[in-house]
Amino acid sequence: MTEVQKLRLGVNIDHVATVRNARGGAYPDPLRAAQVAQEAGADGITAHLREDRRHISDADIEGLMEVLTVPLNFEMAATDEMQAIALRHRPHAVCIVPEKREERTTEGGLEVAREENRLAHFIAPLREAGSRVSIFIAADRRQIEAAHRIGAEVVELHTGAYCDAHAEGRFDPRDAELESLREMATFAHSLGLEVHAGHGLTYDTVQPIAAFPEVQELNIGHFLIGEAMFRGLAPAIAEMRRLMDEARA
Repeated sequence: MTEVQKLRLGVNIDHVATVRNARGGAYPDPLRAAQVAQEAGADGITAHLREDRRHISDADIEGLMEVLTVPLNFEMAATDEMQAIALRHRPHAVCIVPEKREERTTEGGLEVAREENRLAHFIAPLREAGSRVSIFIAADRRQIEAAHRIGAEVVELHTGAYCDAHAEGRFDPRDAELESLREMATFAHSLGLEVHAGHGLTYDTVQPIAAFPEVQELNIGHFLIGEAMFRGLAPAIAEMRRLMDEARA
């Protein structure tokens, strides 16, 4: 039986930067949000430096590396530019994600199986630099096996389809997605991979995922930043932390 450990919460601050960039100024400051998140109980901070810099900037990453007292999870596409930035900063963790310029947000998991050789060579220097390498993938056995073969230490399972089905009231597909996530979390854990999950999680959808004993970390951002408009960032995070702990117990 899998030992149940405390579930970590990574808070994604990308969309604080989205609001800042809407006016082109310096407010609201993602670094301040990261510090508030730390104080509110976040176990880590996630930031995605996209190729088009639509939200997080290079200066944000530099600032986060200077001020954080919890680990930074640096989300990035598998490009030479992003590899060079990650190697310069050496964050605690890098999460390799798919990225398309035209998408509003990350639409699915990374296709690892078709690019196994390239990705194996891509992540090797990151591991050598001391960063924990995570791969953001769908709950799919083939992709998990490929992530394991290329030397990733962590897989983050994409929960977007499950959350979307719940929001749309399509409960049969929601339950099927949840069962797939459950099975693949168990499978990934059996291979020795650390299992994380994230994308689209809300107060209404977090507990079934948080209850999986194999999952060690959830990364949640957009919902928390939106909820902060109504109750404040620290209380929004505290409520998510409470629900996660309740599900884990």
